[in-house]
Amino acid sequence: MKKELLVLIILVIVCFIPNHETMAQCAMCKSNLEMAREGGGTNVGNTLNNGIMYLLVLPYAIAAVFGFIYYKKYKGKKAAEQKLNPTTHS
Repeated sequence: MKKELLVLIILVIVCFIPNHETMAQCAMCKSNLEMAREGGGTNVGNTLNNGIMYLLVLPYAIAAVFGFIYYKKYKGKKAAEQKLNPTTHS
């Protein structure tokens, strides 16, 4: 109980601390962004954010597709087993 309370308190503190600008970018992304800004690029931040979102979503989308295929196969296999043996309930 004490651990859960401590985690909850830390989470609340972290959520309500004022946001400070962080420098949490890889060196390559930062240098490309700075060079583009110096060159007069105005839409570079949005493009970089879109690329990050693609990289974030793609693995989850692939996992969801495989999960859906597995679910469909498992559901079909379960239905076939119930047709062969209708007396058992699971």
